[in-house]
Amino acid sequence: MRIVVHAFDGITMFHLAAPLLVFGEVGRQGLAEGWDPVVWTADGQGIRTAEGPRIEDVSGPEVVEGADLVVLPSWPTDLPPADSALVDRLRAARDRGSSVAGLCLGAFPVVDSGLADGRDVVTHWGAVDRLRARRPGLSVNPAALYLDHGDVLTSAGTASAIDACLHVVRTRLGSEAAATVARQLVVAPHREGDQAQYVTRPMPEPGGVGDLAPTIDWALSRLDEPLSVDDLAAHARMSRRNFTRRFVELTGSTPARWVLKRRLDEARRLLETTTWPISRIADACGFSSVATFRQNFSASYATTPTSYRQRFSPRSG
Repeated sequence: MRIVVHAFDGITMFHLAAPLLVFGEVGRQGLAEGWDPVVWTADGQGIRTAEGPRIEDVSGPEVVEGADLVVLPSWPTDLPPADSALVDRLRAARDRGSSVAGLCLGAFPVVDSGLADGRDVVTHWGAVDRLRARRPGLSVNPAALYLDHGDVLTSAGTASAIDACLHVVRTRLGSEAAATVARQLVVAPHREGDQAQYVTRPMPEPGGVGDLAPTIDWALSRLDEPLSVDDLAAHARMSRRNFTRRFVELTGSTPARWVLKRRLDEARRLLETTTWPISRIADACGFSSVATFRQNFSASYATTPTSYRQRFSPRSG
């Protein structure tokens, strides 16, 4: 398993270290031979990391030719297009039967190479819209921690790179090997949920939604109530049809979906900041039952309210 990891000036040490640490641990634990990754740069010269230290022990792009796995652990934050030399190397690697992994913003050069055409990809949630705009018809999954198509793998932001690399270990060496590496790194061998649970969705500012601002503010103060589309339209003194059309124009969402998202946002806040039982939170956020609350929460964040609280509440630490 010959693994090569791309580096560039300005890469953060964490992004570069994630694949080096996970794959290097395979050898250190005696789980398999030949998994020690090699760092390479476009010109074979050393680079300076975002934090300042330089890394000089690097190889040139020729090492890509013999690799089984080519890892792009990140990409410059201004998201430049991948140059033709890198695109050609990635395409040639895949054509030889190698796998290509774009971790976090490393999904951008993978997309530029065309290797993800016709497939779902993922990147850091903060760059999802820019990745969608990168290539016409691209299918971006904004929630997944990682997506593996066998020859092409992409992962969500930052720490999701560890999840993706553990997944590679699991698929190549088995669950026991992945669990051994995870234990040594003191991380979960398979993390619950997806990156949707980490996305910040700020509540709208009062008066910040044009001519519907009074109705938006009114709804936000009554999340514990039913709030049907007819209720919202009546408050706005508009017909249901005209209200729905105007609401979508201003918010990009249907009224029903917007209300559900706001209920879930408030539920997340209460899970993080209170010790209220789940039933009380469900009631305070306008869900008709605890079961309905759990179903909607799990569908949106791929985790349960209880697990979310354990992960994000300061009181759970």
